[in-house]
Amino acid sequence: MELLDILIALLPALFWGSVVLINVFIGGGPYNQIRGTTLGALIVGIIVLFTGNTSFNPIVIFVGIVSGAFWALGQGNQLRSVQIIGVSRTMPISTGMQLVGTTLFSAIFLGEWSTGTQVVLGLIAMVLLVGGIALTSLKAKHEAADNSGSIAKAFPILLISTLGYVVYVVIAQIFNVNGLQALFFQSIGMAIGGFLLSMKHETSVKYTLWNIIPGVVWAIGNLFLFYSQPKVGVATSFSFSQLLVIVSTLGGIFLLKEKKDKRQMIGIWSGIALIIIASIILGQLKA
Repeated sequence: MELLDILIALLPALFWGSVVLINVFIGGGPYNQIRGTTLGALIVGIIVLFTGNTSFNPIVIFVGIVSGAFWALGQGNQLRSVQIIGVSRTMPISTGMQLVGTTLFSAIFLGEWSTGTQVVLGLIAMVLLVGGIALTSLKAKHEAADNSGSIAKAFPILLISTLGYVVYVVIAQIFNVNGLQALFFQSIGMAIGGFLLSMKHETSVKYTLWNIIPGVVWAIGNLFLFYSQPKVGVATSFSFSQLLVIVSTLGGIFLLKEKKDKRQMIGIWSGIALIIIASIILGQLKA
């Protein structure tokens, strides 16, 4: 495993972790953001179509469109949560919930935990994830028990977001579909999903166009993942990609200036550490 391959394998985390930061920096609200982001992904999907890597198998088409639409559901509701509780709170919780959801589905329905050791390690990872989520959700001492920006309000939205992301991931596993071959149709599903989510809300052409940028960034990160998997292995590439939680969370704090007290910062750092350790364990189980 060469140093260059490792650096490339780290790029998905950098690109994916930057997406929500760029969304928030550009602004326009969650509905402009999801519409623009999905259009950006569609642009990259069209480019991939012309490279000849797209499969026109009916199953690939179906899986691509459905998974893309559910990704839009996940991303759109993640952006809604960001509007309520900020990036630095949303992303660790969202990442942890996604890992719990996809892992449990794979273990229960796809039989990925076939040995006692895998079951034990998987359960340890689940405990670490839940602990990490709890730590990153700590309130500031001065924060009211119930207000419009509370975790309680964002949590149902994050549950819907997690459902979208989990379906996006597992449907390709169920049908054993190659991600690169389905990427064009996936981007179509994303664009359709983004339009449906935003159609009943007022949107701005200006902000929609600007939010194409994070969509392109996300899709490029996806391409780096496809490139790195055969180079460093699925387990390593999966573990590295989950480092996106560091980029997005710390970006929210230091770039977007989301205020945290000492207690929250300790909780966030500790929670991120637990989520990363859990993702490494889960990555090894996927090997």
